[in-house]
Amino acid sequence: MVILKKIRAATLIETLTASVLLIIVFMIASLSFNNIFTNHIKRDQGAIENRVKELEYLVIHAKLKIPYAEDFDSWEIEIITKNNRNIIMYNNGNISHEKQLSIHE
Repeated sequence: MVILKKIRAATLIETLTASVLLIIVFMIASLSFNNIFTNHIKRDQGAIENRVKELEYLVIHAKLKIPYAEDFDSWEIEIITKNNRNIIMYNNGNISHEKQLSIHE
């Protein structure tokens, strides 16, 4: 008859403790990734940058009457002429940008 060796096994408490620690680590990682992705989405300015490029094209080709103002999503866009240069200013309350255009006539 074969004699079986007694193998030391983990107790139920050790297993539960290890499981709880793993769950806590995964929860912290999940919350961190969620925060990173949320901030990335909030800072995404691709739509406003595309709209400003469209307006820049229209200004360069004299398709817009200046001064010009519009609301785009939560952004306020304004185009004015100062010192013979066209300036596009856009902001949404938190972030403000200014872009100067040179028009070749």
